[in-house]
This record gives sequence, C-alpha cells and structure tokens, in this order.
Amino acid sequence: MKIQLSLNQVWILILSAATGLIHLLLLNILMGKVDLLFTLNGLGFLALAVAFLIPMPFLKPFRGWLRWIFIGYTLLTIAAWVAIGDKSLPGGLLGYFTKLVELCLVYVLWREK
Repeated sequence: MKIQLSLNQVWILILSAATGLIHLLLLNILMGKVDLLFTLNGLGFLALAVAFLIPMPFLKPFRGWLRWIFIGYTLLTIAAWVAIGDKSLPGGLLGYFTKLVELCLVYVLWREK
C-alpha cells in the first residue's frame, strides 16, 4: 500500500509527531518519572495523526469529523497548558515551543480539506 501525502499532510505528520514525542518522551525524561497525563497526551497526538493520515476505509466517512476532533484535541492541550502549565522562563521554555508547534498544527489542520 503506497501512501501519498500532500505537503500540508507532511506538515501535519511532522508537527503532530513533534508534539506527540515531546509529551510522550521528552517531558517524562525531564521530569524523571512517567507522568500519566503527558504520556496519554503524547499517545493521543500520535494516534490522531495515524488515524487522520493513513487511509483506512472504515474511517473515510468520518475524516471531516476526525479533523475537527484533532483540532479540538490540540486546542484543549493548549488551554490546559494556559491553565496549569509552567510559564516561567527559562524553565517553561519547552512549553512555549510546544505551544507554537501546536498552533502551527491547528493551522495546517484547518487548511486541510
């Protein structure tokens, strides 16, 4: 099975992989322990990227919904950081970087048709 991705879809893959891996691996390593919420959030980004980008016939009718769920999930992650995240500098710099990645992800998802 050959998967053809548009440039926009490549950006969705890169950005969702980046934020997913930051939450799944980097934040857990920096904290020195496995944090359930960061782990689940990272897995969620990776799972949504796979569901959105890999052509699965049973998901095709729901692609529009999946796109909006992905956007909502990303915005919820941003809102959670605004509410309880570390915004100090330089300690919280990774949070600011990750939110920039997530805002870019929302933009490319919004552009995707």
